[in-house]
Amino acid sequence: MNWVEMDIYTTTEGIEAVTGSLLGMGINGFVIKDAKDFQDFLDDKDGNWDYIDDDLMGLKNCETTVTVYLPENAQGLENLEAMKLELKALKKRDVNNEFGRLEYELKNVKEEDWANNWKQYFKPLCVGEKLLIKPSWEKVAEGEKRKLLEIDPASSFGTGQHNTTQLCLELMEKNLHEGDRILDLGCGSGILSIGALLLGAESATAVDVDENSVKIAKENAEKNHISAEKYTAYCGNIIYDKALVEQIGTGYDLLCANIVADVLIGMSGIFGGFIKDGGTLIVSGIIDQRKDEVLDRLKAEGFELIEIREKEDWVAASFRK
Repeated sequence: MNWVEMDIYTTTEGIEAVTGSLLGMGINGFVIKDAKDFQDFLDDKDGNWDYIDDDLMGLKNCETTVTVYLPENAQGLENLEAMKLELKALKKRDVNNEFGRLEYELKNVKEEDWANNWKQYFKPLCVGEKLLIKPSWEKVAEGEKRKLLEIDPASSFGTGQHNTTQLCLELMEKNLHEGDRILDLGCGSGILSIGALLLGAESATAVDVDENSVKIAKENAEKNHISAEKYTAYCGNIIYDKALVEQIGTGYDLLCANIVADVLIGMSGIFGGFIKDGGTLIVSGIIDQRKDEVLDRLKAEGFELIEIREKEDWVAASFRK
């Protein structure tokens, strides 16, 4: 397998924020270069040395960098898009500019080449008992019984290839009822909310902090012949934007949020206001190490745990309000 090296530029103060975001996405292998490490070495009064390794000397004037290695496949592309969105979110939160420029570079491959060639990694995929997810350029066999969910994610997270998306769709299929109203928080490509409509939901509202994701979600809804009356998409952050929360409204039968642990915890106190009594909350995007932390927080907010599903160190769960 080929790997793509992703260098994320930050500061000493930003290391914790960046690596925390990576851990939240299940990326637990990274390399940190920080000039402060060189200074700490020089300041070590107990050190006995008369030679400094070239690698250590290289830290002397370096820009603080967190390096991760992404597989050159569908999952790597998903992680790249998710990390780009997270860096945007970190920039917005960094009002004092403590975390540096929060930009990135890819090595071993040009991003535009990877983006142009990503189609080779995206093939039709059966999820649950009823859905077949496919890109627009792929054909399916005549007489296919599953409902076709056509998704072209472009530069947005959500092809269905990632375990978190599959787990969320499986739980949605199990808990969805004909005529339900759906709220999809962190919609990405719109795959979850569009899937819900194909499974029988009456209407769906999709929300994402990234403007491009909202645009792509709307385009994917059109590809699946979903009318604008049934599909509404907003751009914004529900944690900080009270006007957006009011605009989204309440009384939803099912809310799905496939994000990361820290964001789910941050949103936990808001979820209940969107869902009607007896409604369903589905959360995903949780790495196994953070499972108890997220689930306990949601229980503390008054949600009743219904089911947990796990796949390759990823966790999703359904709750009843």
